[in-house]
Amino acid sequence: MAYARTEGRGPTIVFLGGFRSDMTGTKAVALEAWANKSGRAFLRFDYLGHGQSSGRFEDGTIGRWLDDSLAVIDTLTTGKLVLVGSSMGGWLSLLVALQRPERLSGLVLIAAAPDFTERMLLKGLSPAEQEKLQREGRLERPSQYSPEPSVFTWKLIEEGRNHLVLDKQLAVRCPVRLLHGQSDPDVPWEYSLQIARHLDAPEVITTFVKGGDHRLSSPADIARLIATVEELT
Repeated sequence: MAYARTEGRGPTIVFLGGFRSDMTGTKAVALEAWANKSGRAFLRFDYLGHGQSSGRFEDGTIGRWLDDSLAVIDTLTTGKLVLVGSSMGGWLSLLVALQRPERLSGLVLIAAAPDFTERMLLKGLSPAEQEKLQREGRLERPSQYSPEPSVFTWKLIEEGRNHLVLDKQLAVRCPVRLLHGQSDPDVPWEYSLQIARHLDAPEVITTFVKGGDHRLSSPADIARLIATVEELT
């Protein structure tokens, strides 16, 4: 697994990227630069089949990428953590928080997409596409973020059912901040309201950005993200 670690004082800020994203994205790199400048510990990494890490993307599942996240966190960090999860990384951040509750100082979820395999991906397919996905085990769809098509596997859907979180109350022992653009074409902004309703946390603050897209990577978005992370550290 590929990673980049910045030494500094805690809590350690850990960035968890999205589906088919990698650790060289705008938000991760900007947070790393701020951490360097402010003397904060920071960690970014790539899951199996993402970015610079080895393995085939199609072999990945939510459980495997959760294992990757826990392995990196357990091996490369000590003490308290502030997890910053973008899109699918928001789902993985919640799962890490549930498995390592004693280590969490804060959660920042950006256009978080917990349970997206069931609630968005599967429900967004036509009956014919669902049948093809089950029969052939994989399905390609055009991506607006890459010239290469997005590949979804039936294994991703099936295994993801072991990690669904929005069917129950989520007991999280730290403050949570949710950031979401109201022009997000991939994860509707109302989804963050559902997450907030399910959270049982000391404090939950949800911020909606009018006109904001899924990535929330404009200069103003980055400044808002850094201020949010700084508040929790």
